Amino acid sequence: MRVARIHKESDSVSSFFMEPIDGRPLPVFGAGQFVVLRLLVDSAKPPVLRSYSLSDLPGADHFRISVKNELNGIGSSFLCNRTQEGDVLDVSAPRGRFTLRPGESPVVLLSVGVGATPVMSMLHALVAQRSQRELWWIYGARNRAEHPFAEESRSLMKQLARGREYIVYSRPVAIDQLGSDFDASGHIETALLKRIGVLQRSDFYLCGPSSFLQNMGDGLQNWGVLAENVHTEIFGSLETITPGMAQVVHTPHLPQGAPGTGPPVSFARSGITAAWDPKFASLLELAEACDVPVRWSCRTGVCHTCMTGLVGGSITYDPEPLERPAPGNVLLCCSHPNSSVTLDL
Repeated sequence: MRVARIHKESDSVSSFFMEPIDGRPLPVFGAGQFVVLRLLVDSAKPPVLRSYSLSDLPGADHFRISVKNELNGIGSSFLCNRTQEGDVLDVSAPRGRFTLRPGESPVVLLSVGVGATPVMSMLHALVAQRSQRELWWIYGARNRAEHPFAEESRSLMKQLARGREYIVYSRPVAIDQLGSDFDASGHIETALLKRIGVLQRSDFYLCGPSSFLQNMGDGLQNWGVLAENVHTEIFGSLETITPGMAQVVHTPHLPQGAPGTGPPVSFARSGITAAWDPKFASLLELAEACDVPVRWSCRTGVCHTCMTGLVGGSITYDPEPLERPAPGNVLLCCSHPNSSVTLDL
């Protein structure tokens, strides 16, 4: 894709509008999804892969990503400091499950920092749908200089019949106007949501660093918000890339509930075989349901952390991974069995 335009959103965030060089329509993405860029940062080294959320209205003619220029970020530094309009970048098809769900319940788009990017896409989608759902746009930044999409989000919110906005600055400066630029100083917490009138039965879409998600997740749970109403997307590195390999005692077992009706999936090292059930989104989810130790990180076919030996059988990928593993291996996070399968787990 060709970088058609670069726009400065704040002191640290820039948006890149990318168009297909062949002029063909792009795949329509779900609001909240991301793309993976293959960046040739150093011609003497292999390219690096970096994921960036799409921050615009889903459409067929362009993608917009919005990138924070991190001090030690290899990918963000390359994009923000070296990429120019007219440059051509390798861009994957959209992927990811952090997407706006249909429904009639109130929606709370809750983010901090560059975590605003996927929920901006959701806000665009709700405006395009002329949604009548009650909508809260709640955002936290340091100050006005570090507040991307400020005018864009305000303009979109004015087009929603039941839209309400609340902005929190953690370090406002003298030129920041209370009541105009922001509504309160401090940090976003569950107590704030209760105070401004957010409804407990809302669908919450959270995006930000892991500490923010942890604090808000715990707070919403303590408030009594149902787990299925809280949707999250992390921005930044995970604390571990092997959450399924923690040093605990695992006792593999068949999944709870009625057995599936699909082909058998055998976990060779664990010594169990479970019938496939379409309720699982992937072989990874089946392994987790069986308490079989397994490595994972991205869960979208990008990082290859979940690559496992395929002892026998055949699988189908959905979504198609960014790059397929070597023959004899399978990416658990995005694969389904289409015959009897034996895995080296």
